[in-house]
Amino acid sequence: MKIGPYSFDEFLELVQSFHGYLAPGVVLGGIMVDLARRHLPPEVLFDAVSETRNCLPDAVQILTSCTTGNGWLKVVNLGRFALSLYDKYQGDGVRVFLDPVQVADWPEIAAWYLKLKPKQEQDSDLLLKQIKDAGTEILGWQRVKVRPQFLQKKSRGPIAICPLCREAYPVQDGGICRACQGEPLYLTDEQEGAGLEAPALHSFPAEQAVGRRVLHDMTKIVPGISKGAAFEKGQVISVGDLCRLQQMGRRHLYVLEENQVGPEWVHEDEAAMGFAQAMAGEGVTFSEPPREGKVNLVAGRDGLLWVDEPRLERFNLVPGVMCACRQGYSVLTLGRRLGATRAIPLFLPRADFHKAMALLSDGPLFSVLPLRPPRVGILVTGTEVFMGLVEDKFVPIISTKVEKFGGQVLKSLIVPDDRRAIGQGVQDLLDCGIDLLVTTAGLSVDPDDVTRQGLVDAGATDMLYGAPILPGAMTLLAHIGGVQVMGVPACALFFKTTSFDLLLPRLLAGLKITRRDLARMANGAFCLECKVCTFPQKCPFGK
Repeated sequence: MKIGPYSFDEFLELVQSFHGYLAPGVVLGGIMVDLARRHLPPEVLFDAVSETRNCLPDAVQILTSCTTGNGWLKVVNLGRFALSLYDKYQGDGVRVFLDPVQVADWPEIAAWYLKLKPKQEQDSDLLLKQIKDAGTEILGWQRVKVRPQFLQKKSRGPIAICPLCREAYPVQDGGICRACQGEPLYLTDEQEGAGLEAPALHSFPAEQAVGRRVLHDMTKIVPGISKGAAFEKGQVISVGDLCRLQQMGRRHLYVLEENQVGPEWVHEDEAAMGFAQAMAGEGVTFSEPPREGKVNLVAGRDGLLWVDEPRLERFNLVPGVMCACRQGYSVLTLGRRLGATRAIPLFLPRADFHKAMALLSDGPLFSVLPLRPPRVGILVTGTEVFMGLVEDKFVPIISTKVEKFGGQVLKSLIVPDDRRAIGQGVQDLLDCGIDLLVTTAGLSVDPDDVTRQGLVDAGATDMLYGAPILPGAMTLLAHIGGVQVMGVPACALFFKTTSFDLLLPRLLAGLKITRRDLARMANGAFCLECKVCTFPQKCPFGK
């Protein structure tokens, strides 16, 4: 058999030379690449994607001009033994994969592929023979359309010199390079866990500190009663303070006069202020000056807390710094504390300060988004309610929750479980000038529940149906033009708090809710159904 322009034995020699040893996966990968190329138009310019980082990338690089170096080969590690060749401009391509059903007829290939026996017990010669004999019989293939993001070759953009390591790096990575931000490849001389660096500070017996200024805030704690700064940075110690210091257990003090620290160190107060200024976005203020080395972040208006969670995590990976905050998407009132930041040691190495600030250079970590007072239309679906057999309870429930955010229900309608009636009801509400349509009931799997279909008929797009929230699994989200749509399942008639309470603030803040956003809400979105509901103040639901 031939693999590309090579005989089987010639290809084995190439694999041995390129890969370092005669890997069955690379040999099989060569057959897969050859099959994909035969199903592509001969004149097409193609790129490649491998769904595993093992073996297949090398097969692609041996037989084509696609490499990881030139960016024409992308490795998306899905853990599947499959690859695709596709038109680099249009995305139309061919995906080839190892078919587990067909592999079952070739015992040695199955043992290798499915790891049915240890590697040392596999018969390498028999495995290669079966691969040669099986050829394309053990492969499946399909036409595919690659997502648009894989058709664009990402540019590194402008290049700068990192102020810490003095090496070139892409500016888009931040104020310093990614290695200096805390993603180094190599171990340093410092051993992990050996403790933070610290300048050589000189302490003095408390009685010798009289007339001198303290170097930092000193905290006094009365268990169960109070905690605060009994002495503030720069405060002059008097004779009358000695008794208080003894009661606090302070026998020795750091003083400003005898501890002139060099520029390679940043005092905790300076660090905390720098962090807070960079973290605070729109609708967020912070306390000044720092107290006990800490700066509190405060809501500068009523609204919804937005947190850049990935960058907050990266910030907290920098040695010697911290920031903690309330749960993202919490509803806050003006003046409410939402988080705090500080340096852990009294003096932070300036290199670590620069690392932390570089991570904050792309924009704030926190914003408080204003919540618009919605103009709401409520569409109650249900033939039994429409005919008066059952009293409607939905409208007062939804109205009460909307009015808590300053909203107004412009109109409510009750329609039967009929697609045409639902579509007409939606249009009647849209004509009233609403910006939020709330539909209720008709969202279950029952054949009579046709609310979703009626919404589609009325022009609903971007529909998301179903959410990992209990109660509220059958929640619906969509848009009709510029009007937000939220479908509330019938569980809202029984439970005081549902998915509606978690999602409404996000809609009022103008946030686009994606399927991934809903998936992330699953952790904490299980209501305990307490006899006395304490949501949202003392309740973990949605947190």
